[in-house]
Amino acid sequence: MSDGTEGIARWRVRFFGRVQHVGFRYTAFYLARGLRLTGWVDNREDGSVEMEAQGRVSDLRQLLIRIKSRDHIRVDHMEVLEITPLPHERKFEIRGY
Repeated sequence: MSDGTEGIARWRVRFFGRVQHVGFRYTAFYLARGLRLTGWVDNREDGSVEMEAQGRVSDLRQLLIRIKSRDHIRVDHMEVLEITPLPHERKFEIRGY
């Protein structure tokens, strides 16, 4: 029996650099939605941004490339961890309002 996650990956990514107060969460939101990814993005108290994104690996890679290519964002370092997909997740959201 399938759980609906074949070919789907979920990555937890932590971004360090100039990533807060530069529209990072909104940029990630629009890019992820454009790639039909699900998940969330949120600021952390230490000045980093954490994101979980789920979808095809090629689309996840594109998301990271597109985020890093934005002029208003400076990613100095990323930590990427593959985690278990959430089969019932249907959208990408911004957390931490």
